[in-house]
Amino acid sequence: MAEKQRYKILFVCHGNICRSPMAEFIMKKLVADAGLSHQFEIASAATSTEEIGNPVYPPARRKLAEHGISCEGKRARQMTDQDYEYYDLLVGMDEWNVRNMERIHGGDMARKIHRLLEYTDSPRDVADPWYTDDFDTTWHDCMKGCQALLDYLISENKV
Repeated sequence: MAEKQRYKILFVCHGNICRSPMAEFIMKKLVADAGLSHQFEIASAATSTEEIGNPVYPPARRKLAEHGISCEGKRARQMTDQDYEYYDLLVGMDEWNVRNMERIHGGDMARKIHRLLEYTDSPRDVADPWYTDDFDTTWHDCMKGCQALLDYLISENKV
C-alpha cells in the first residue's frame, strides 16, 4: 500500500509577521503533540510585500514563547500563485486575506481557500493584534482555530 502524502497547509495573513506565523507554529505544535508531524507540511505567508524578509513581530514571538513554542528563523514571505497549486489548503486569517489570496491566484476553483475560524463553532475573522496590541485574543483565536482544523482533518481522514 502506498504511503499517504503529507498534507500541506499554508496559513496566510497580511504581513506574515503576526497571525499567520502564530497559526503556523501553533499548528506545528498541535500536530507534533498528536504524533502526526510526519503527515504534515505547514508554512505561512503574506498577501502583501510590506514585511518580506522580516522576522516574526516581537510581541507575537513572545506570545508563542510563553507557551513553549519557538518560531526561530521564520521570515515573512509573500504568497505566490504557485502556492495555490502546491498546498492542499490555504488558510486566511480574515475575509480581507481570503479576497487577496483569491486575487493572487485568480480565484479559488478548487475551493482550497478558507478562513481559520471556519472550522470552529464561531466562524469569524481572527483578531488582528497589529492594531489592538491584544496578542492574547489572537493566541486564543489561533489555538481554537488550529485545534478545530486538526480535528476536522482527522475526522475527514485527510491525515
